Amino acid sequence: MNNAKAAIDTLKKALKLAGYTYADVARQLDLSEASVKKMFANYHFTLKRIDQVCELIDMDFIDLVRLFDAQRQCISTLKIEQEQELIRDKRLFLIALCSRNHWTFDEILGSFNFTRVELLQYLRRLEQLQLLELHPNNRIKLRVAEDFRWIPHGPIETFFEQHLLNEFLHANFDQAGDIKLYLHGGLSPTAQASLMQRLNVLAHEFSELQKESVSCPVSEKHNVGLLLALREWEPKIFATQRKSAS
Repeated sequence: MNNAKAAIDTLKKALKLAGYTYADVARQLDLSEASVKKMFANYHFTLKRIDQVCELIDMDFIDLVRLFDAQRQCISTLKIEQEQELIRDKRLFLIALCSRNHWTFDEILGSFNFTRVELLQYLRRLEQLQLLELHPNNRIKLRVAEDFRWIPHGPIETFFEQHLLNEFLHANFDQAGDIKLYLHGGLSPTAQASLMQRLNVLAHEFSELQKESVSCPVSEKHNVGLLLALREWEPKIFATQRKSAS
């Protein structure tokens, strides 16, 4: 893929992370949604159009170039074998998550039962997996993109569902900073799409708040879990009461 196409893909990712849709871009450019989809599919953008789309997400062209350059060096997902290696060694997985959450070398060393040599060895393994780079003075630089995701239904998601999901939900959620909401109702396709967009915005905001919290000492941070899930669903106990289609 040439740089021009990769830059448009970066713009598309930035739109998605900010919670904007093709319809939003169409309104910004005063075009039909079909025309916008065709522009992205064919990578047919003028510089003026790119500037207009950047304006929608409060970026300028220089910001886009910087984001493109940064993401060119990053990965958006791992291979199956790489996720399997993380899961096989829970201590390696722990350090990967700490690094992903912007912990420093000294913060990891001071919080968990690792010797300095052990921690360096684990970080070198993560470097081989291309998750990070270890710089002088043990400075950790992430190599994962803004839109990094574990493989859908892959080893890590499966591990979470089998071993951690029940642990996370098995709580009263009655402490300060806790919240649990269960909502069920009928939504039109348009309303469901709107809700999906807002959840994507919330997920992006969570990532942004993580970045803002980097400067906060680890001793003052709270490890939190946020689970977002939305799908068409009717509990079986209700579905069995429906009249059969004649």
